[in-house]
This record gives sequence, C-alpha cells and structure tokens, in this order.
Amino acid sequence: MRCVGLFAVSPVQDLAAALDWYARLFGRAADDRPIPDLAQWYLDGFGFQVMRVADRAGGGVATVVVADIEAERERLAAAGITFEPTVRGPFGAIARLEDPEGNRITLAEPPRG
Repeated sequence: MRCVGLFAVSPVQDLAAALDWYARLFGRAADDRPIPDLAQWYLDGFGFQVMRVADRAGGGVATVVVADIEAERERLAAAGITFEPTVRGPFGAIARLEDPEGNRITLAEPPRG
C-alpha cells in the first residue's frame, strides 16, 4: 500500500452542533464540505472528518499529535473545551477529551529531547 493521506472520523448525529465544537477544537471552520453529511479539516498532511452517521454516533476514537499539549489546553479552555488532566511519562504526554456525542479525542505530545 502506498498511502498518500489519512482521515480520522468522528461519527455524529447532530452535524451542526459537531461543526461548532470541532471548529473550536481545530481553531477554524471545516476546510471542506464535499457532501452534505461530511466536513473535513486538513491538518499538516493528515485529515479529520466529522460525518453524520446516526447509528455509529459517539463511537469514534482518534489521536491528534500536538507539539505542546499545555498550549493546546490553554487555547481550548479559552474556546470552552475542557478535558481530563494531562498524563506524562516516557511516552510524552496525553490528555483525553470527548465531543458532545461521546467521540473520544486524545491529544498526544511526543517525548521531548
């Protein structure tokens, strides 16, 4: 397989509410709405989709790797998004949050040095 892109997906029931929440998470509105039930963000070579799929809503799991987890925590708090305490270890740092429908997003910071 020669992979040229990858999208994580959060399935939702209420697409309008999800678009607001994910716009706050990513700091901007969706980059693309290719079909009515789908929104996409392009994130430095990767992608994230929010899709209306009622029977799978809330079952998504994704990890977003960030350079500075505490900076993201501050930015997200200012946008009204809170999440679990940061856990640090030899793996770096992680912090989990959930969208309004229960999809789990983990922010991960690689180990420093």
